[in-house]
Amino acid sequence: MTSGSETCQFRLWRYSVRNVGGMVERDTVQFLLPEARSKPVPADSLPTDQHTAVPQWIHDGEAIDDADSNAGDRRRIPQNCLSSCVQVQKRGNFEGRIVMVMSFKSALLAQSRPFIEVFQPMQTSRTYRRTQHQSSCGINSCYRRAILCALLCCQSDIFAGESHLSWPFRNGPGLNSQVSPADAHGLPTEFDEQSGKNVKWKIPLEGHGHSTPVIGAGRVWLTAATEDGKQQFVYCLDAETGKVLHHKLVFENEDPEPLGQNVNTYASPSCALQDDAVFVHFGSYGTARLSTETAEIVWQRRDIKCRHFRGPGSSPVIFQNLLILTFDGIDSQFLMAVDTDSGKTVWRTKRSTDYGDLDADGNPKREGDLRKAYSTPGLVEINGRTQVVSVGSRGAYGYDVLTGKEVWGIRHGDFNAAAPPAFAGDIAILHSGSGGKNLFGVEVNGSTTGDVTESHVRWNRTKGNSSLSAPILVENRVYMITAKGVASCVAADTGEEIWKDRVGGTHVASPVSANGLIYFCSEEGDTTAIRASDEFRIVTKNRLAEGMRASPAAANGRLYLRTFGHLYCIEDASRDN
Repeated sequence: MTSGSETCQFRLWRYSVRNVGGMVERDTVQFLLPEARSKPVPADSLPTDQHTAVPQWIHDGEAIDDADSNAGDRRRIPQNCLSSCVQVQKRGNFEGRIVMVMSFKSALLAQSRPFIEVFQPMQTSRTYRRTQHQSSCGINSCYRRAILCALLCCQSDIFAGESHLSWPFRNGPGLNSQVSPADAHGLPTEFDEQSGKNVKWKIPLEGHGHSTPVIGAGRVWLTAATEDGKQQFVYCLDAETGKVLHHKLVFENEDPEPLGQNVNTYASPSCALQDDAVFVHFGSYGTARLSTETAEIVWQRRDIKCRHFRGPGSSPVIFQNLLILTFDGIDSQFLMAVDTDSGKTVWRTKRSTDYGDLDADGNPKREGDLRKAYSTPGLVEINGRTQVVSVGSRGAYGYDVLTGKEVWGIRHGDFNAAAPPAFAGDIAILHSGSGGKNLFGVEVNGSTTGDVTESHVRWNRTKGNSSLSAPILVENRVYMITAKGVASCVAADTGEEIWKDRVGGTHVASPVSANGLIYFCSEEGDTTAIRASDEFRIVTKNRLAEGMRASPAAANGRLYLRTFGHLYCIEDASRDN
């Protein structure tokens, strides 16, 4: 073994990266090599749609903090050609980095030839120290070894089946309701319950619930509750067969607060999924980490209190080792982060909102009903720091994800916020809630600090917006559907309406996007696929026997639909298994 800049260190890590800069990449393969002899591709030639963040750099097995690395040197890699990522980092006297995108998995799934793209070297001011022991090998041999190992790793993923986390959160792997290219491959657009066309299986569910199924490692997880909320359950099903693997009572409640309406349930928040854990959340009724193997409780929290008044609705998200929870009740409104391993509180931040709803006696009007919300937060990276963006009643905010410190906020006049935010470049697309149904485009960058209501709101669309169904962003276009079934398409940079047309039905479930289509699911049982384009076009409309308020999920070319009483798996029966 020798040391020096003429030799190279070859080291391999395999791990999962979740929510880096608000975006997700899985099954990442890391290599350290001195250099790669390939023609660079200019950075400005990269596509700008469906970007995925390059994961954090690894140095001697540990992640380098953004403060130590040059965050501005990161490149965005188009998601549609990103399956596994190899990072090549020059060592010793070499300066700069090269990122290679290796699309072996996607290529194999598409039955096309794998390829490698090498992007322009990125300069860095950081000097990387040498290790004492480096294996002596030529650059070309190291390069060949990297390619071979990456190909084997990616192939093993494919032949292992659904080993990755296809749909780990309420709104998918990227927190944007978009199906990854690998999971979208072969996704059916036509199905029919009466004839059985493309209905792979249908499983009855006990109790009530609107939680979206989360899917990973060949398993489907979702929650349910009795109509009176006295018992709350978790389901785990085999994604291939629908076999119920676990049906576990998680919490019992002696005297749940009545919902006061028939839209929500006591099991509306969705689970959050990691490789080795599933997190179930029922709002103030309890949060728990379960083993993905046994469904046994690892830890639980039943001490986090707020009055939901109309039932819980906000789903958790995960950033690194933090489980982010949102509580917008009538008596208290706050965000908090708990440690995923222990369940202990890391930070808790109270909303700074001035609700302006006090009566003559100084008490909130309508018992504080105008203060509640149901929104699930989003994650975005700004100047090398990740922020939690959360919409509540009367305001929306950005918080530092590691500390919970409020960074910025805007004021709005609405309540019942339910939609997660979306991000189009430096614009956050925020839905204010069903009280007024405003849609905002807010500039989020290094200058977004403090109250930015007057300075950073680029546009505000006040009419024709969805109510509880969340807008979805696809290639700089915002698509949404009103409660009464009117769909519209809006430019993300200006808020200008491009088209509006009728789909029909009653809509609470949020849409998902795959293969250039958007799937809307209605309370009447219809799933309508429209083309994601500047012209309105219905591609297919399919009917199930029951309606839906839960949002759909997708994995491994299958669509999972939760109706009022069943879970369906929709798969193209003609696909080559």
